[in-house]
Amino acid sequence: MILPGATLGLLGGGQLGRMFTAQARRMGYEVVVLDPDPGSPAGALATRHLAASYTDAAALEEMARTTSVVTTEFENVSADALHLLATRVRVAPGATAVHTTQDRVREKQFLHDQGIATAPFAVVRTPDDLAGAWTQVGAPALFKTSQLGYDGKGQLPVCTLRDLEDAFTHLGGVPGVLEHRLPLETELSVVLARGDDGRVAAFPAGDNIHHQGILDTTTLPSALPASITEQATRCASLIAERLEYVGVLGVEFFVARGGLLYANEIAPRPHNSGHFTQDACTLCQFEQQVRAICGLPLGHPALLSPVCMINLLGDLWEHGPPRWDRVLDLPGVTLHLYGKATPRPGRKMGHLNCLAPTAAEAFALAHRARDLLVSGAPATQGT
Repeated sequence: MILPGATLGLLGGGQLGRMFTAQARRMGYEVVVLDPDPGSPAGALATRHLAASYTDAAALEEMARTTSVVTTEFENVSADALHLLATRVRVAPGATAVHTTQDRVREKQFLHDQGIATAPFAVVRTPDDLAGAWTQVGAPALFKTSQLGYDGKGQLPVCTLRDLEDAFTHLGGVPGVLEHRLPLETELSVVLARGDDGRVAAFPAGDNIHHQGILDTTTLPSALPASITEQATRCASLIAERLEYVGVLGVEFFVARGGLLYANEIAPRPHNSGHFTQDACTLCQFEQQVRAICGLPLGHPALLSPVCMINLLGDLWEHGPPRWDRVLDLPGVTLHLYGKATPRPGRKMGHLNCLAPTAAEAFALAHRARDLLVSGAPATQGT
């Protein structure tokens, strides 16, 4: 076990890293963050910030020399760097798990090999693959690049073979996945932790709504039948087991018409849809991450209140600074900001956790609260 007082290493310095760092320091750990951005949100809270590339040899040497365990904040970290670190220091999750989940082609093939249902897909590596992939998948579909796609980036809808050819060119002619667009009822996600001993502790599944490819809200308790949320939790647990995963893992699912469940994406880290755990559960996903990577007993997650997490994007700053005073006056609303200096449209700047007696009331409260943030909006909306 790695006990409080030790130093934890973190590759990645965005908002997930910031919240991990805050929780780790609250639990008595020191944190060294490696992130090339001098204004890294996590670096601002860390004991030490190494402002260097994720493949910088000197920075990796310093990380290996000074930390007891290294974890990741996002999946697009060099697997080679993780393998190198693993020769010197504990790394969790492991390089193999991150390597599998950081590439959509490898991820889809992994899910297929485990017998886990996904939307029908075909792999596209070169222009010669386009016609065959289109014949296999058909309309409507999405073309997604194999790497570096998130929050709706790196993907385009396609309805014809010509659309697919244009999308492939527009996205750089890089390998990707052509995925059939299912007739969806809803989306949900499961966030869980898995320890060295194989024990899995899952948070309750949450219902997700996306807007323009970016998660907008996560609401709990789920409105779906228990049979579906339990199936999703079993599936996510199987994924963690087969990856020999240690840490916190998020799995996004589609629920198609008729209640059919399909795995969509695996995130080898804490997840945006797990932010509700900060205010509505017995412990948060970032504490579970600390516990798991340090070999400590996992906590026992339970939902304490209905909740809706709603994201705050840079668009809210378009007409001036948000009206935080209006939101902080609402019972049940908690504000989390990420320490980012520059708001941009579509950029995640923070989130609200909104607690209420029922999920429907929490959902309504979240939208009312976010509306009140817009400068110039009438304050009577919140009363």
